[in-house]
Amino acid sequence: MDALFRRGSIKKIIAIAALILSAVCMAQSQDIAGDWQGLLNAGTTQLHIILHITKDNEGNLKATMDSVDQRAFGLPVSSVSLKNSKLKFEVDKVQGSYVGKLSPDGTKISGSWSQGGAFLDLDFKRATNAVKAQPRPGPPSDIDGAWLGTLEANGMKLRVVFHILNTADGLTGTIDSPDTGQAGIPMTAITRVGSSLKIEMKQADILYEGKISPDLATIDGTWTQHGRNPPLVVKRVKDVSQLERRPRPQAPVKPYPYREEEVSYVNKKAQGVTLAGTLTIPPGKGPFPAVLLIPGSGAHDRDVTLFGHKLFLVLADYLTRKGIVVLRVDDRSVGKSTGNLADATTADLATDAEAGVEYLRTRSEADAHKIGLIGHSEGGLIAPMVAARNADVAFIVMMAGPGVPGDEILVEQVLLISEASGASHDVAEKNATAEREVVTLVKQEKDNAVLEKDLREKLAGKIPEAQIGPTIKQLTSPWVRYFIAYDPAPALRKVKCPVLAINGEKDVQVPPKQNLPAIRKALEEGGNQHAEADELPGLNHLFQTAKTGLPSEYGEIEETMSPAAMEKIASWILKQ
Repeated sequence: MDALFRRGSIKKIIAIAALILSAVCMAQSQDIAGDWQGLLNAGTTQLHIILHITKDNEGNLKATMDSVDQRAFGLPVSSVSLKNSKLKFEVDKVQGSYVGKLSPDGTKISGSWSQGGAFLDLDFKRATNAVKAQPRPGPPSDIDGAWLGTLEANGMKLRVVFHILNTADGLTGTIDSPDTGQAGIPMTAITRVGSSLKIEMKQADILYEGKISPDLATIDGTWTQHGRNPPLVVKRVKDVSQLERRPRPQAPVKPYPYREEEVSYVNKKAQGVTLAGTLTIPPGKGPFPAVLLIPGSGAHDRDVTLFGHKLFLVLADYLTRKGIVVLRVDDRSVGKSTGNLADATTADLATDAEAGVEYLRTRSEADAHKIGLIGHSEGGLIAPMVAARNADVAFIVMMAGPGVPGDEILVEQVLLISEASGASHDVAEKNATAEREVVTLVKQEKDNAVLEKDLREKLAGKIPEAQIGPTIKQLTSPWVRYFIAYDPAPALRKVKCPVLAINGEKDVQVPPKQNLPAIRKALEEGGNQHAEADELPGLNHLFQTAKTGLPSEYGEIEETMSPAAMEKIASWILKQ
């Protein structure tokens, strides 16, 4: 720059003009206010998404979102921010979030939408016309509105809400599942012939066929999914906005008898990753033993909010009341944390956990010699990885942590979930065999182009055509490839600190009969004399007291986490 300015006044002027022009362009690119339109591939349908961003007099951003095809307009965006050309926003109503990059010319945003643990590409471009899109008006039908029913299957009860609207293009609709936290799921097609109503959701293999009562008050029908067809009667309701949520009696209520602090720290091993979370500190004079909570797979906030439950909030509250400092954080790109979770592998997330341990060492309230890890599910895979290469980790707790490679777990999952769902053992074995063929293909074929071709041939005719593309994208993702191939045994053999490994007896996601013996064996082979591995009766993957252990049961259960499981963890830690 100095050399440039020594070459004469004309070149000085040109250089200064270039800098000014660059600054103007940057300012324009950062002006994100306005309407943006994008296309989200969601199963069999493509959803037209419109984002409306405004800026108040103080420069604060606000936004709403429309899902045009689902007839969901004005969805409130809970938080929206733009920093260093990175746009982040969250829509709490549908438990979704978005992270994208604004182009230098300010005309495009490239990113991904995260919802329910899935990541879907969603790119926006500036809308050229007014796109305050509303459904083209049509004559109201006599079944327009909300319909509420309860689906009973395998001893479970799940509420279902149909939202039906007639437009100039015909009947359209969406489905909510209040007990699983899902909302605005698009109906692929809705057909009415007289009193007969047919609703299809091909992306979820769902078909509903029912009869509308003469008084237009109920629809009596059958819900068909994955070969099962339980009855479902829905009744017209005026307002579902205040629909009673299932009670969560363990959710802590403020004021807490301990100190709570918002914190953030940088992962120095990963570019652009700053992790934000909550630190809870017991009353009294420390230092106290301390733990970092590491969540399972998927995009989780610091509380691990699932099906109306807040697993890590409940666990952190319990442990802090017992005299333990607890740190829980938002995953990369979730909540107030930065970074890209979509491309991260388990090994990448292990560096996030190491950054958490380093942060705890800076806190005077935490005893530097008593800092440990509690990992759930994938977090139980990460904890031994971190402890194996960090001798100052004082202890680890593996909650439903894997002890065998991921491909073996996925096959066993399919077998157990099929049987728990009511399938015969022969059918369950057949499903497991099909899963084994797919994961073996993913494990052995390193070339993504070849793998995609082979997977397309393998999946054709076995799942709906519209699901094949998203399924292949997931199976070829860095995370799945790493998880399928990774064997936890070598890391477990290197862990020398005390280990508590616990699994629920009814866990069908990380089965105890498959994983606990493998964990015991690896720890023994490594000479660890301070290990305990226990199967806890009656508990599922989330450590709830369960009937079947099926994931579909998680939202129905009022208990967030078994007090017996939490007491076992707390008492074990305090003994170390």
